Formats: sequence, C-alpha cells, structure tokens
Amino acid sequence: MTLLLRQLFNSNGLKGSLVNLAAQRGIKRWVAPTRMEMRKRKEKMGPQPISRRSAFVEWNYAAEIYAFGKRLSEDFEEDLLKQALTHKSYLDVEIERQKEVGIEDGHLTLKDNTGLIEEGEKFMTYYIKGYLRIMLPQFPEEGICAVHDYLMTNEVLAHVSSHIGTKDILLCAEYPPSEKTLANTIKAIVGALLKGEENKEEAQSTAGGLVHDLVITQLAGRDLNELWVGLGGNAIATLAAILHRDGRGPPEPRLLYEAGPSTILASYAVGIYSDKELVGCGFGENVEVAQDMAARDALKRLFHTRDNMKPLPFNQQPSAKHVLQRKEKPNIGVDNWSSSELKNIVKY
Repeated sequence: MTLLLRQLFNSNGLKGSLVNLAAQRGIKRWVAPTRMEMRKRKEKMGPQPISRRSAFVEWNYAAEIYAFGKRLSEDFEEDLLKQALTHKSYLDVEIERQKEVGIEDGHLTLKDNTGLIEEGEKFMTYYIKGYLRIMLPQFPEEGICAVHDYLMTNEVLAHVSSHIGTKDILLCAEYPPSEKTLANTIKAIVGALLKGEENKEEAQSTAGGLVHDLVITQLAGRDLNELWVGLGGNAIATLAAILHRDGRGPPEPRLLYEAGPSTILASYAVGIYSDKELVGCGFGENVEVAQDMAARDALKRLFHTRDNMKPLPFNQQPSAKHVLQRKEKPNIGVDNWSSSELKNIVKY
C-alpha cells in the first residue's frame, strides 16, 4: 500500500493519479447518473404486468414437465402429469379462443384435472388422518381432525405447491395462480400418482410417500394443541369429565404463588390437583387465565402432546397399507376419552 501511494505522488500529480487509479479499478462516472435515470423512468412507468415464464423464447414445456418429475424423484406418466397440471379454466379459455377465430366444434386433446383433484383429495384425507392416528394414539379424534383440516387448507397446500415449482408449469386461466388453484394442483398430482401404477398397493405407497414428505412435514415446529381451536374455553370442564370417567377426584385449582399483583406485570401460577396429586400447572396475568392454562397443561399430559414432547418421527414412515387401515378406526373422541381405555395401545 505504501509503495502504491509513493507511485501516485511521484507521477503526474495527485489529481491525475487518482483519475488513473479510478480508471484502473473500473469506476466510471457515468454509471451512477445512468442508473438513477433508469430508476426514475421505471418508477414513472408504474407497476408492469407479470409475464408468464412460458412466454419466454427459450421455454420448453416438455423439458419442464420431465424435470418436474425428476425433482420429486417420481416417475410420472407424462400424459397423467400433464392432465394433473391442466385446470378446467385453461380449457375453457382455449375453447373460447377457437370460437373467436371461427372454429365452432373445437377439439382439445388435453384433459382437465377435475377428476384427479377429487381422487387425490380423498386419498390425502385418508392418509393424513391414518398417519396421525398411528403416531398420536392418545390424541382425541377431534384433535386429529383439527390437525388434518390445517394441513388441507389452501394456504398450506399452496405453500407446498409453489415451493416445488408448479407455479410456472401449471395451465390455468389466471396468472399468478390463486392459492386454491395451487392447492388443487397438489391434490391432482397425488391423484396422478395413484393412477400411474397398475399395482394398487404400489400406487398408494408412492402417493403416500409424497403426501408424507411434502404435506405432513409441514407440522414440524408447530404446536398441535394450538391447531385444536375447539378446545378453547372448555379445558377445565373437559378435564373434570375425563377425571370423573377415570374414577378420580374432581380438579381442584390452587394458587401456587403470585408476583407483582398490584402492577401491570402481575403474574400468577395456578396448579390443579386431583386426589392431592398435581395434574397440571399454568401461568397467566390473572388467576382465571392461569387456571385455564393449568387445565390445558393437564390435558396435554393426558393426551401426550406436551410442549416438550418429541417431534413426530418424520424419518419413520409407516406403510401405506397400515395407514389406510386406520381410516375406519378413529381415535377415541374427547367426550368418551378415558385413560383406562388406552392402557393397551402400543405406539408405532
């Protein structure tokens, strides 16, 4: 660095040296003004319409379809995969275009994915509920249904669909596609896997693996109890009914300790006892909230869904046959839940 400065001062003066140094580094004086002018013109034009990726010159639909299947490590039948990615709205638009140019009896070789969506949604419902019943045998059926409904929402399925690259290869009238369209695309892809194998068990195993890897794994880091909204406000009554069916004493809330009761940062700890045994503990800004949290904690202990529970073993996938067998065998409902009926349950 010292040698460079000496050369600068010993040459044609400091000013000329700085200009030469700027030229050597590739800094051009016209770059900043040009970029500012381009930004001003772009802001003046306003928001531009989003163009489809398929509008680009180098777009190759066949190559994109092939690459999509390889990204998922699945061997799709090309015709079924194209059908799964073709929505009815796209065919309706194409038919209208043919009528505009004078083709009244237009014929399209493509098929829409309506049937695949229905079949895929039905299979996903059976598989998700069966998987949760196997992994969470103590969780009431109402909780299983609540977790299933969360996974089958358009928001979750659209999140999965967009991250596996369906946004640019699906065929629909709207762009960008809505959440419902993206969610239906995932269902149709599952339906395509079910029809892609002649062996029914192999097809179910393949489709089940896709549902497990893409959809069920969305539960990672989520509190299953928070997804069960229907339990809110009835925790203490539900706990009392369960303890009564188990032949235990009614829940007795007791104040354990309090901190800063006369301040805005008041904190209370309430414990719930049954037959002089602590069954739950909760905290809150007042006694009522702390009592409700304690009842929820007691239920979590009974259902084996406490906050420090082990995460679902996503690396252990039960067979699709075993999972689908549970579609007609729901867990015990919360109104009939009793720990005495769950003693012989063996977790997967």
